[in-house]
Amino acid sequence: MMERSTNPQPDGAPQSCALPMAGIRILDMTSVMLGPYATQMLGDYGADVIKIESPSGDTTRRTGPQPEPGMGAAFIGVNRSKRSIALDLKKAPARETLLTLVERADVLICSIRPQKLDALGLNPGVLHARNPRLIIVSVHGFAQGGPYAGQPAYDDIIQGLCGFAALTEAQTGEPLYFPTVAADKTCALFAAQAILMALVGRARSGKGVHVEVPMFEAMTSFTLAEHLYGAHFAGRDGKYGYDRLMTRARRPYRTADGYVCALPYTDVHWRRFFEEVGDTASLQDPRFRNIAQRTRHIDALYSILGAHLARRPTEEWLAVCRQLDIPAARMNRLEDLESDPQLVAGGFFMRLVDPALGEVKVTRPVLRFDAQTPQPTMPPRLGQHTIEVLREAGLSPLEIEHLLHDGAAM
Repeated sequence: MMERSTNPQPDGAPQSCALPMAGIRILDMTSVMLGPYATQMLGDYGADVIKIESPSGDTTRRTGPQPEPGMGAAFIGVNRSKRSIALDLKKAPARETLLTLVERADVLICSIRPQKLDALGLNPGVLHARNPRLIIVSVHGFAQGGPYAGQPAYDDIIQGLCGFAALTEAQTGEPLYFPTVAADKTCALFAAQAILMALVGRARSGKGVHVEVPMFEAMTSFTLAEHLYGAHFAGRDGKYGYDRLMTRARRPYRTADGYVCALPYTDVHWRRFFEEVGDTASLQDPRFRNIAQRTRHIDALYSILGAHLARRPTEEWLAVCRQLDIPAARMNRLEDLESDPQLVAGGFFMRLVDPALGEVKVTRPVLRFDAQTPQPTMPPRLGQHTIEVLREAGLSPLEIEHLLHDGAAM
């Protein structure tokens, strides 16, 4: 069972007590994509996520279309269901204020590199001295103790290091980054999982913990889950790369009028498919007799599949595959997703209403608990909740006034 915080639920916190993370307070000292995506997921499910920003704010506030300055599209995508306070941690009063917030927090997640955090006097030892039950989650590019430790890292750097760019080279002949921040978002899942595991551990031990989430190591583990392949076995062929995924023939297949994503996979699937298209030669070909043989000859197999699929229109293939129980779907483009019938039926796209911005389209939280989906709240303006959060922390009106006057908070 998830441990409940002993902290009182603040009036301004964007959650319901019915949600699984209600009562957990998270200080979010991250920016850009990785950390904010992780804490957005937890905020959607009830955690009181307090986003601690510098006076200039998260850089994504200025990334992409922004009908209002500081509310850029990239920020909107990963910062709903949070509150924002602005602290200038270069100033001693702001650092002391942060430590006051730490005393009442369950989790602090931080993407500031360790050496910079140490220079601010905010290393894990200092934080745990103020709150021994605090869970500290450090997200950074590289694990401590290695030669890359402390170096800056963004998604592009990690995609290149972990083998992603080389995977596209194997398929296209040119190394390319995946056109999504795959490393950031995958590591966000590692970070959210780390927080949940640490909360379970604290419920048993009563003690806080410092968890390190290094992007390079996490993404190398992610990449090699299937691509370590033959290298698992010492003294054998040692081949890296799962053959079925490496072939250039693995792609959405052109049909007579578009594209279809089809995947006959089992022996039964392939037998049904070859019978449907009347391809007796392939049906009897020993290269395609079982999954081991098909994997060894995947280029030839997928080329044959593509040639057959090109002869009929997409909707016909979708109907045939449903009848044969072969996995298949149309290829959606980004602009198609909002009208996809599965997403429409579940109300996947929703609109948050903001007095200044009007309706803002966001994606609905994915997980359902007892068939209920939580209602997110609008991403916060920079420093929107500074005074509110500082009051909850027990600061007096005069103390808050001094912080604002000195520029330590805004």
